[in-house]
Amino acid sequence: MQDLTGRDFVALLDYEREELESILELAIEVRANPARFRDALAGRTLFMYFEKPSLRTRITFETGMTQMGGHAIHFSAADGNIGKRESVADAAKNLERWVDGAMCRTFSHQLVVDLARLSSIPVVNGLTDRLHPCQALADFQTLRQVRGELEGQKLVYVGDGNNVAHSLMSGGARFGCSVTVVCPKGYEPDEDILERCRTEGAATGATIDLSHDLAAVEGADAVYTDVWASMGQEKESEKRKKIFMPYQVDAALMARAKSDAVFMHCLPAHRGEEVTAEVADAPTSVIFQQAENRLHSQKAILLKTMAGI
Repeated sequence: MQDLTGRDFVALLDYEREELESILELAIEVRANPARFRDALAGRTLFMYFEKPSLRTRITFETGMTQMGGHAIHFSAADGNIGKRESVADAAKNLERWVDGAMCRTFSHQLVVDLARLSSIPVVNGLTDRLHPCQALADFQTLRQVRGELEGQKLVYVGDGNNVAHSLMSGGARFGCSVTVVCPKGYEPDEDILERCRTEGAATGATIDLSHDLAAVEGADAVYTDVWASMGQEKESEKRKKIFMPYQVDAALMARAKSDAVFMHCLPAHRGEEVTAEVADAPTSVIFQQAENRLHSQKAILLKTMAGI
């Protein structure tokens, strides 16, 4: 068993393969036997800080804490913008005296990094503009659930080289699952993340690649997409629609993957844009399994970092 007590969960690559696998194994156990963990976080409090709207992140973290006997406090930027109304350092020193852990869903990745560095409690990255590690962990839990294993699988992400793409590459590199990002020119993932994932993937046999050609979907075990304009990019929405429309995941594109390939999406989905309704609602779509696994995987993160289970 990997002891991760007190560890922050900011980026998947902060963890070694064995450590991530221990969280994934616990997530699978949590899903199968939730009653076993009913009081595992009794008396513990999670502070949840939101700068962005949320359905899955807020509900799954709050529900997870409740189901494990703990309590979650929702705090939005409108209640007090950390780093503006009060310095990150002061907020960190206050929080560590009151609560047992913090989860942040922010625009700035640096804010989460700083809060983690300056406080003694574990800080979980619920999403930043750079990374979305909780989503990716749930995604790999889902992929393992439907494919039986992760090592040797091929996941092709089609769309914007954004925070989800970054975390999928990171997780793939750790779990031995090859990940290819297919995107229009000018919308590639950050080069530093891509290169590090390629290097880390060499140790697990995972190929982490970048392409602008949809032919890269051929032979995929899973095809994944995300919205074309993330929160904060709404002004670019119409421009992006024109650029990304050739990268829409439709039945013809899915047909280029393996015959038993699954479709994945982190949600919310815009049917008719990044994916057609025919694909999103097909029997091969696992988008709601991914959403469900956010609950289980995040419970596992909280159990590992806050309770040392």
